[in-house]
Amino acid sequence: MVVLGIGVLLAPFLASTYPVLSSRAASNLDFSSQTQSIIVGEDVLKTDVSQKPRDKIITYTVEKGDTVSTIAQKFGISTDTIRWANALSNDNLSVEDELQILPVTGMSYKVAKGDTVYSIAKRFDTEAQKIADFPFNDFANPETFSLVEGQILIVPDGIKPSEKPSIRREVYLVQGPVSISSAGFTWPVQGYISQFASWYHMAIDIVAPLGTPIVAANSGVISQVITGTWDGGYGNNVYVSDGNGTVTHYTHLSGVNVLAGDKVTAGKTVIGSVGMTGRTTGPHLHFEVAKNGVLVNPLPYLQ
Repeated sequence: MVVLGIGVLLAPFLASTYPVLSSRAASNLDFSSQTQSIIVGEDVLKTDVSQKPRDKIITYTVEKGDTVSTIAQKFGISTDTIRWANALSNDNLSVEDELQILPVTGMSYKVAKGDTVYSIAKRFDTEAQKIADFPFNDFANPETFSLVEGQILIVPDGIKPSEKPSIRREVYLVQGPVSISSAGFTWPVQGYISQFASWYHMAIDIVAPLGTPIVAANSGVISQVITGTWDGGYGNNVYVSDGNGTVTHYTHLSGVNVLAGDKVTAGKTVIGSVGMTGRTTGPHLHFEVAKNGVLVNPLPYLQ
């Protein structure tokens, strides 16, 4: 009560000395300088779509001048994704039309009884791992990817079944290890790339038979070895640091051949083998590159 009484007595003095403490001061502030700082030219009224990851399907109202192509570009998805989600037989749009916009290129699907991530992936000609990796897809059991009838799944890179005969996917084979790139890297394993880098999967997945040897993609020192745990879905995994801020990460390993502190040579040192530990729908190497603590697209380093 004594402290409260002192506060009441000092309030007028504090308000006059430090106007920011006065409720009346806010109404007297001049925001003109702040207003001027956001006037950046004729595009000030242009509405830009946030580049933050979207976790759900949204409804977009067509504006004057919109086309399927410009809307696809605005949201960073394919034109086919918009056509399939909205059952468009042609690209004719009218102002005020409402379109369903998916968060990524692909399909949305309502789970039916008996469906699995594998059957859904086969139906839409994509990889089950992509469905498992999309961060906003929910599973009754995250370790087995079990589904609930009636839930809506996002199927990244899925293709409408009726379109599959006319759309052929390219297969990117990896013939590593090969000669060292100018960045000091080589491919860590032979196989094919099943998933490239994206905002929700800043890595590449290389599919190869269980037990396929994995070599160090760059030279350095083993900075960390983690085995026998889920580890956030990575399973058995190994980190290699080059000492200059670049760290490579090898995950889902079935076996590990190195220890923390070991020196490794790009293209020569076998650090482990392809496995299915952690959050995986099949044997593959999930390969990450971090630069100064930030995950980056590994592809430019490897090519």
